[in-house]
Amino acid sequence: MRYHPINNQLFIKNRAKFTAQMKPKAIAIFNSNDTFTTGADSTLPFEQHSDILYLSGADQEESILLLFPDALNEDHREILFLTETNEHIAIWYGAKYAKEEAIKVSGIKTIYWLSEFKKIFFDLMTEAETIYFNTNEHYRQSVELESREARFIKSCKADFPAHKWEKSNQIMQQIRGVKEPEEIEILQTACNITEIGFRRILPFVKPGIMEFEIEAEFMHEFLRNRSKGFAYTPIIGSGYSACVLHYIENNKECKDGDMLLLDVGAEYANYSSDMTRTIPVNGRFNDRQKAVYNAVLRVKNEATKMLTPGILWAEYQKEVGKMMSSELIGLGLIDKSDVKNENPNWPAYKKYFMHGTSHHMGLDTHDYGALKTPMKAGMVFTVEPGIYIPEEKMGIRIEDDVVVQKTGEPFNLMRNIPIEIEEIEELMNK
Repeated sequence: MRYHPINNQLFIKNRAKFTAQMKPKAIAIFNSNDTFTTGADSTLPFEQHSDILYLSGADQEESILLLFPDALNEDHREILFLTETNEHIAIWYGAKYAKEEAIKVSGIKTIYWLSEFKKIFFDLMTEAETIYFNTNEHYRQSVELESREARFIKSCKADFPAHKWEKSNQIMQQIRGVKEPEEIEILQTACNITEIGFRRILPFVKPGIMEFEIEAEFMHEFLRNRSKGFAYTPIIGSGYSACVLHYIENNKECKDGDMLLLDVGAEYANYSSDMTRTIPVNGRFNDRQKAVYNAVLRVKNEATKMLTPGILWAEYQKEVGKMMSSELIGLGLIDKSDVKNENPNWPAYKKYFMHGTSHHMGLDTHDYGALKTPMKAGMVFTVEPGIYIPEEKMGIRIEDDVVVQKTGEPFNLMRNIPIEIEEIEELMNK
């Protein structure tokens, strides 16, 4: 892999957290993602399913993880099934995991080839009463294709109709939301790579530059620092495009006087960073741009302080809305009567700040994690308020990734990435 090896103690701990919440005589199965074709003999780059990565570290297609804590044979309490490598595969595609390598990566002592799965799984199901299915229940999921996981669930229900079944997702939501120290370290590396990219583009941006040229500069630094690239499709929007929340074309010219919104983040070892900075194309903020930028920055700084154990996400968002309402009044975008007469289901501030302030971060950019229960130490959140003014062709968003601490303010993983107006202007005009 491109990234440095991860200590398998992380995956051993993660499996222990999951199995501790399983019912007696239960098996849990986790499948890798599919490899998707693009037509003819071409495929998209493979991206491993984040759940099997979290539990095993197996970063390879056609992998299956089986967990059965009550298996009569101790060797079958954790099993990783992999595609058997051979000389032909090694020559054409590169060698796959050997058993010894898979043991070292995952900390799982029992490795079988994928061809043995059906027989071994049937035998273990005769001992089991319940099977945990790994369904995708993320609050933002949009599943349109039938996955390997979905196909497995369908066939398993047909082959074993007498077994009870449970959902892995409820356990994964709880345990993935709170990060281990090893995960925080990986996330810090991803954020550090993002910082390198941002510092590279600051003196590069000038009027006349195309948005995709800036995207290329980020990619240069990401790849040369052991990242596969962007953790998500980057948003590099100048002028009015910054008001389009999911603008990803990145094909317009950056013009003098425009603000440029950069929502980019490097991945590292399959973990995501997620940064937003907004900078003036010509290297100097005008007075209006300064006023809006500083309003967003004040909301971000105050919102960050609120991310402490025990707070509920809904309460947090409500308080951020009050802060934003005050700033928008100060900017002359809304007035006190707008707030007084607002619809509680769509407050007045939503006209200029229409998205949420924070989401979980981790293996996925919008990571699994509890949102309806109180926040806990070890959770990693973005903090990303914004003000979008289409009539002024200006959108400003600022975003950092932070770790909730046991006491005090969160730890900012992006604390070294330039954010103040003076520093940004200085670096842009070197």
